[in-house]
Amino acid sequence: MRLAVTGATGFVGGAVRRAAEARGWRVHAYGSRDWDIAAGPLPDPPEVDAVVHSAAAVTDWGSASRIRRVNVAGTRHVLASFPGARFVHMSSASVYDPFTPNVNAVESAAPVTRYLTPYGETKAEAERLVLGRPNTVVLRPHAVYGPGDPTLLPRVLSAIRGRTLFLVGDGRARQSLTSIDNLVQATLLACTGEPGVYNVADAEPVVLEEALLALLAERGLDVRIRHLPLRVAWPLAAVAEPVWRLARASTPPRLTRYAISHLAHERTLDTTAARTRLGYAPTATSFKGAADW
Repeated sequence: MRLAVTGATGFVGGAVRRAAEARGWRVHAYGSRDWDIAAGPLPDPPEVDAVVHSAAAVTDWGSASRIRRVNVAGTRHVLASFPGARFVHMSSASVYDPFTPNVNAVESAAPVTRYLTPYGETKAEAERLVLGRPNTVVLRPHAVYGPGDPTLLPRVLSAIRGRTLFLVGDGRARQSLTSIDNLVQATLLACTGEPGVYNVADAEPVVLEEALLALLAERGLDVRIRHLPLRVAWPLAAVAEPVWRLARASTPPRLTRYAISHLAHERTLDTTAARTRLGYAPTATSFKGAADW
C-alpha cells in the first residue's frame, strides 16, 4: 500500500503515519513545512493508493479567514493533488448541530446549516467538497485523546484552578470519546474499506464527570469538580466572546459557547456503520498511562 498523509507531524496524522509504516506501507508524509496545503496543490505529487487528509486548523478561536483557507481551500488542494487515489478525510463530530444534544447521532444527521464557530462550519464545507468525488471516506471522531494529545488534556488541565475544576451543567451528560488508537484503526480500515461517512468513537459512551475524574486520578491529581449552571454559563460566554474578539485576544475566554455545547449536552455517536461496513472493532475508553501523556 502506498499512502500519503497530510498533517503527518500532528497528533492524528503522526499516529496514522507510524501505524501505517509499522504495517510495511510506503508512506509519503507531509507536515506544514513540507507542504502548505492552503497555498495550492502539491507540485509533482507521488502516485499513491490512498490519501489520509488529517491536516486542519483545529481551533474554536482565531481568524475565520485562516481557518477557511486551511480547512476548505486546503482540502480542495489536497483533492486536486491526488485525483485518482482513495481519499480518507479526517472530519469531526463538530459537524453535528451544536445547539441541541446529539444522542446516538447517525451520520445522516450532519452537516447542518448553523454552527457556533468557523471550525464546525468549515469542516462541514470540506465534507461537501470531499463527498462530491467518488472513492472517498469521511471519518467523524469526537474528543480524540491519548499520548501526545495537544487539545483535550491540555484544555482540561488549564481549566483547573487550585484544586477545583468548574464544569458547566450537572456533569451527567453522556459523551462519546475517541482514543487515538481507535481512530488509527478506523483510518487504516478506511484506506481499503467501503466508501462512505463514518462516526468513530470508543466502544461505549462515558458519563462526562466520571471520565474527567478518572483522567485526573490517572494523572495523580486530587481535584474537586464544581458545577456552573448552564443558564448562567451560556449568557456569560455570549457576552465574553465579542469582548475578547474586540480586544483581539489570541486565546479564547475561559467560557465559550462552543466548549459549553460539548460539555453540558449529550454528545454520543452511533458507530454501527463503521462496525458493520469497515469492520471497526473499538476498545473501551481508557486513560491508562495518562500520567505520561
